[in-house]
Amino acid sequence: MHISDGILAPQWCLAWFALAIPLIAVAVWQIKKCTKENPSYMPILAMMGAVIFVISVWHIPVPVTGSCAHPIGTPMSAIIVGPFATVVLSALALFFQMFFAHGGITTLGANTVSMGVVGGTSGYLVFLLLRKAKMPIWLSAGVGGSLGDIMCYITTALQLALSLNPSSVLFHWALYSAGFLPTQLPLTVGEFVFTAGIVQYIADRRPDILKGGVPSA
Repeated sequence: MHISDGILAPQWCLAWFALAIPLIAVAVWQIKKCTKENPSYMPILAMMGAVIFVISVWHIPVPVTGSCAHPIGTPMSAIIVGPFATVVLSALALFFQMFFAHGGITTLGANTVSMGVVGGTSGYLVFLLLRKAKMPIWLSAGVGGSLGDIMCYITTALQLALSLNPSSVLFHWALYSAGFLPTQLPLTVGEFVFTAGIVQYIADRRPDILKGGVPSA
């Protein structure tokens, strides 16, 4: 999922930054507001940021796409601290991962959109939908984690197709998505397990931490 420098066309790098920056600005404002209301929110954010960094720094190269595959951790973060805060945490994790030769400065906007915005928000919405359907919290979180992971990589495939193959976007979107399957599908199982386990653990012991007061029953 870490798209490296030199892969996306400059105009697309700018376009993804143009989408990511306003969302980051809103998220920073929301974090400041939440921190004023609850000083313990900041340590939780720091912990989630560290978790996202560690989970997503381990990667498997995917030659067909020019990118890589790995768990993302952002659906879990979105469930615990909220989707907006997760956008900021993703951007910070991706920024520091550049120093480990993962991603790049010109593609930071694109990678933030795929991992932080789409991955985190889609996983969070799936979690809420399943909770409203009275599904167990561990199952809701696990499915949210897996589907958020998949949506992240579908978005990455679209970003690559839009930039590299503007005359055949749909075909290459499908091709790049298929290129991720051999490595990403097993990783979604891991995403299910640790998202389900961690969210259920927090719900059992500190349900007040979960964003929106999601019940643990």
